[in-house]
Amino acid sequence: MGDHLAGAVRRLRLRAGLTQEALAERSGVSVSTIRGVETGKRRNPQLASVRQLAAALDLRPAELDELMAAAAGTAEPSAVPVPRQLPAPPGPFVGREDELGGLDAVVRAGLGTAGTAGTVVVSAIAGAGGVGKSWLVLHWAHRNADRFPDGQLFVDLRGFSPDSDPMEPAVAVRGFLDALGVEPDRIPVAAHAQAALLRSLVADKRMLLVLDNAVDTAQVTSLLPGGSTCTVVVTSRNRLSGLVTGHGAHHLSVDTLTDTEARTLLAARLGTARIEAEPAAVAELVGRCGGFPLALSIVAGRAHTDPHLSLTDLADDLRDGALDVLDDADPAASLPAVLSLSHRALSDDEAEVFGLLALAPGPDIGLAAAVSLTGRGRSRTRALLRRLEQASLIGKDASGRHRMHDLIRRYAATAHHLADGTRTAALRRVLDFYTHTAYAADRLLEFHREPIELAAPVPGCHPQALSDIPAAMDWFEAEHQNLLAAQHTAAAHALHSTAWQLAWALNNFHYRRGHRHDQLAVWRLAVDSAGRLPDPGAQILTYRLLGRAHVVLGHHQEAIEALNEALALSKRQDDPALQAQAHYTLASIWPDGRRALEHARRALHLYQGLDQPIAEANARNAVGWYAARVGEYDTGREHCRAALALFEDHQDVDGQAQTLDSLGYIDHHSGRHHDAIRHYRRAISLYRDLDNAYETADTLDRLGHPHIALGHTDQALAVWREALELYRRQGRDQEAEQVQRQLDALGEQDIPDSAR
Repeated sequence: MGDHLAGAVRRLRLRAGLTQEALAERSGVSVSTIRGVETGKRRNPQLASVRQLAAALDLRPAELDELMAAAAGTAEPSAVPVPRQLPAPPGPFVGREDELGGLDAVVRAGLGTAGTAGTVVVSAIAGAGGVGKSWLVLHWAHRNADRFPDGQLFVDLRGFSPDSDPMEPAVAVRGFLDALGVEPDRIPVAAHAQAALLRSLVADKRMLLVLDNAVDTAQVTSLLPGGSTCTVVVTSRNRLSGLVTGHGAHHLSVDTLTDTEARTLLAARLGTARIEAEPAAVAELVGRCGGFPLALSIVAGRAHTDPHLSLTDLADDLRDGALDVLDDADPAASLPAVLSLSHRALSDDEAEVFGLLALAPGPDIGLAAAVSLTGRGRSRTRALLRRLEQASLIGKDASGRHRMHDLIRRYAATAHHLADGTRTAALRRVLDFYTHTAYAADRLLEFHREPIELAAPVPGCHPQALSDIPAAMDWFEAEHQNLLAAQHTAAAHALHSTAWQLAWALNNFHYRRGHRHDQLAVWRLAVDSAGRLPDPGAQILTYRLLGRAHVVLGHHQEAIEALNEALALSKRQDDPALQAQAHYTLASIWPDGRRALEHARRALHLYQGLDQPIAEANARNAVGWYAARVGEYDTGREHCRAALALFEDHQDVDGQAQTLDSLGYIDHHSGRHHDAIRHYRRAISLYRDLDNAYETADTLDRLGHPHIALGHTDQALAVWREALELYRRQGRDQEAEQVQRQLDALGEQDIPDSAR
């Protein structure tokens, strides 16, 4: 340290152009003292003399800090122990291998590259307090203490504390100076001088500084070393973006534990025998805690302190009131108390949006839906979501969608009081957003479909504009779970028109993606909601499409019951169009081809008098298909060609694909295998343009058969393998098993009868 002061005084004197004698005359400090300081023989000068020299040299503030820090560190070394301030290592510790590896990699890079600072920021992204940031860092720090032979400093900055305000940075600096053995009378008065002294003391040392529970970047900045040999690990509920951008910190996200890790943690706390005795209860506890380490620790603590409490009873309690079970008089052992500290730090606007997000149906939300939910503009909503993300109360995935942990959502639903009017208006806006955007997306998928009438969106709702079929399908994919949840939310709030309209809007997407069970579920709910409305048209439509959903799943009796109900209601309304729709759908039920053909012909007869060319074309294709199924190939071909002409005239691509598939079937079974291949291929091309994986799979399956008939074994193998993959992806086990049997038989050169 003496050398550091000597060099500083000499450098600053020479820069000022002064001799030792001139500096002595200007400062009032003797020449012998100045000479002793510069040669290092005077290692313990009076701080008053150093201040006199500094005044004479006319130093800038930073230079003054540096000089005084050097002087304060020149006391003769004393027997000050190397600081080892890390709290006891947490236990038990499980998982976090990726995060631990990330910290190791950053430190290795920092220690191995000259001039590189090693600053790592750790903040929770999937959760706020209680996600295990400090737990992780302390475990890592103890495991790597030998990398820092000059000591480890630790401070809890109390950024989110139930009983105090955040610690002033100067208090933390003074604590570190004390730990480093600086005598009180050598500590400068000014806070910036103390920070400069701290930087001088840790310069060129291999030390670890753990700054736990920081509230913001400003609280941390004055604690950062100026050299490249120290490593600093900072934990915070807030994303310290200023530390990343301004100081080159490395951001590391801490997520919740996996189910396996959570179970391991419970076993470590409660013992393997107790865990294995109640596996179902353990699975539920793990699921309801959602990987939140604090929640798991609280649950384990309750079970540990009450050995007579079964894990099944504890799981029941958690199911009935998770936040009550996870609450405690000790704020450190209470999840609601921990979350409340983050909640209290929010502005009124941020807190309201936090509460509104708890209302949003589904597991996540995109920006467009959030704009309607909050009733704020796009830029303001984005800013508020960013603030909640920075506070680690919500997370954002790579596609920009925001998600709130289930336990945080439960807390948000109760922590911020929303007026009934605010709550109701927000819910209507977001439900209208999903309904109107889904409706517009469906119109892109099938613009010839008979539309339904929607009420105008409520004020503040801004449906998302979509450009084309791929954009519509992508939107449905991203919002699928939210749309299902929105339908349930609408029904629960007696918004029954919205409930059945969402089912209608989802119909084509479910059909094209093969979501058969979801299709059935939404139409069951739609039938119930429509039945609560004075709207016979909605009741007929929902029964008809419920019947169709049963047909796809092979539920023939249930399909007949639903479609007969639709037919009976349509007859009571004396509406030929509704009767035609019912007959058209009834045709798809009957395994008896003659009865199916009869219903298709009734539908065609009714449509021919209604001036509905697309509906008439659908019915003609149905007549052609069912005629072929009973061996009337010429009749079938005639009707299908007429249907295809109508579809082409009206540019209905989906209808063209369906009819080309029918013609392929007719050609194959009437011995025109080359024509069958041509028609099937055209149908597949159109289905792919429509992103209709469901029908693509069926037509690929059928395409294999004329290939077999012509001896095209390789082509048959290729299309059946592709069909098999699609069937499996869609969960269509029966169809997949049939194609697998065809592939097996083909491998044995034993061609199935159906291909002959």
